[in-house]
Amino acid sequence: MAMTFNNGHDETIGEMNTTPLIDVMLVLLTLLIITLPMQTNAVKLTLPHGNNSEPPPAVVNLGVEFDGTITWDGAAVSRAQLDAHLARAARRTPQPEIHLSADRLAKYDTVAKVLSDAQRLGMTKIGFTDAQKFGQ
Repeated sequence: MAMTFNNGHDETIGEMNTTPLIDVMLVLLTLLIITLPMQTNAVKLTLPHGNNSEPPPAVVNLGVEFDGTITWDGAAVSRAQLDAHLARAARRTPQPEIHLSADRLAKYDTVAKVLSDAQRLGMTKIGFTDAQKFGQ
């Protein structure tokens, strides 16, 4: 609230209104009090120790070209050969990871059929990769 005083000589003495400044300082103090305990809490994590005795799973690069050609580790395969490769890979322990890289001009239908075949034959570790990463 702004206040003015008359000192009896018809001179007005103006004072600065400090109420908004005090309100801002109280809000900042409240935020500091609220956030300070959160910064002191620690998150306890259990990290693995030593060497992992299990070897990493093998990686199979499966590609779908723009013309519908399917490649298994760089070699062109037919749909029947792909099914045989996928069935063999699904029976392996540990199961290899399938890294599927589809050309950006490849038909969605071809990519969807390859994915459904992999799932139907029991593959569980399937992921997408960038086609340029493998030089395709």
